[in-house]
Amino acid sequence: MIIRERLEEREDLLHPRAARSRNARKQREEKKSPVRTEFQRDRDRILHSKAFRRLKRKTQVFISPEGDHYRTRLTHTLEVSQISRTIARALNLNEDLTEAIALGHDLGHTPFGHAGERVLDGLSSTGFRHYLQSLRVVDRIEYHGKGLNLTDPVRDGIVCHSKGKGAILSPGDPDMPATLEGQVVRISDIIAYVNHDIDDAIRAGMITREEIPDKTRSLLGDTFARRIDTIVKDVIYRSLDVELSHIAVSPAILTSLEQMRDFLFEKVYWVKGSQIELEKIEHILTTIHRHISINPAPYIHPWPDEDNEELRIIDFIAGMTDNYALNLFKRIVTPRYRF
Repeated sequence: MIIRERLEEREDLLHPRAARSRNARKQREEKKSPVRTEFQRDRDRILHSKAFRRLKRKTQVFISPEGDHYRTRLTHTLEVSQISRTIARALNLNEDLTEAIALGHDLGHTPFGHAGERVLDGLSSTGFRHYLQSLRVVDRIEYHGKGLNLTDPVRDGIVCHSKGKGAILSPGDPDMPATLEGQVVRISDIIAYVNHDIDDAIRAGMITREEIPDKTRSLLGDTFARRIDTIVKDVIYRSLDVELSHIAVSPAILTSLEQMRDFLFEKVYWVKGSQIELEKIEHILTTIHRHISINPAPYIHPWPDEDNEELRIIDFIAGMTDNYALNLFKRIVTPRYRF
């Protein structure tokens, strides 16, 4: 028996509702690995992708912060992966699938965080959503238009991870991930970002610990570590209580999570003073978009089977890191003198 088959047999020991890699369908048929399951291959392809490496220089909340301890999109992704794996392991779910979804969930994020997403949404004739772009990255953009050829459970978890200001977990909702592992990543994403964004906002002096709603502090804890520990344990025990019919969270904890999210939108994400920064970001990305639209050849390399130039320009801008976008903007607007 080859090693992959032994690993697939080991998956039979998982919870009955856990996903199995043995029959996971891919976009294109290809020869299987002798030593890795299909979910392990998906994880490795995401980890080694160019889009994943660029996450280290993409904004989470603060743009080019003066300090080494603020989160980036990459460190956020790693925190989501760690929380997801903790929950999946406790529930006897497929940890490889959970990790693959977690590592790939934010590959489509723009430079300058959610502010950049808002700008691209206005520039694109079809709109822009980072979770749809994440799927497009793994399906189409990586490997020069060939994509990573991931399995359907990973692709589903990536495209269904985002909540915005909508329901976090809602059984029966068609926008919910199809697998329990995908649902784990969906809840782990908000557990990670509401806690580390508050932590970063306190470090930046935007808020104080005392401004966090009293009910939230008393229920979840007064520190970053205690809040995460409280929420993760609640998700594990509540999901076991419902016999893993779905990933669950108690009403009180869910309400506190939503309050923390609303608190961040009010005090951190879209505070009045950030309007000036949003206008700067809009000017930068709009200038880049206009410049490339006039002269796309140096930037856009068409694929033989896709000639949608507008979409490819959005792909190019969405894939930029913050520094790349700032440097390109400077090159575009700065005169070049010849003597």
